[in-house]
Amino acid sequence: MSKDANKDKAKKPEFIPPAELPPEPVPQEPMMLSEHVVGYFVHGPEASAEEEAYAAPRLIATLHSGLPVCELEELQVMLGVPMDKLLRMLGISKATWHRRKALGRLDPSESDRVVRFARLMGRAIEVLETDAAARRWLTAAQFGLGGAVPLEFAQTEVGAREVENLLGRMESGVYS
Repeated sequence: MSKDANKDKAKKPEFIPPAELPPEPVPQEPMMLSEHVVGYFVHGPEASAEEEAYAAPRLIATLHSGLPVCELEELQVMLGVPMDKLLRMLGISKATWHRRKALGRLDPSESDRVVRFARLMGRAIEVLETDAAARRWLTAAQFGLGGAVPLEFAQTEVGAREVENLLGRMESGVYS
């Protein structure tokens, strides 16, 4: 090896004071929505900025991590349905409910079903104009659903879409 090569090896890197270093990019994770998802879907945004907070990418990330159990409790109060009946409609057993309460979070599929029911409650309020009228309608047999109760019919996404379609027909005056 030459003397110059040894000099390069022995040469220490130049010290740059921290104030002169460019800031390292901080990885941005999608901000998670932790609470008020049910309230948003039932009553809409409280502020225009809030609407962006519930855009699909953030909502999906939140659902993947699971909603807090307080969201299901809030839905139960808004629907005015006994918890055991709501759990049955959501496909959650009592034992699973107790485990979820201990963990503090629902799993992704349970969270998705909670949002589905909240969305239906919100749509029913839009069409029927009051919370009480929406609750009565969602929990009573409806001719347009072949005599089925809307919340029971909405146990699947296909059923929920049919309930939304019926609400749309009612809003247009084409009740069937």
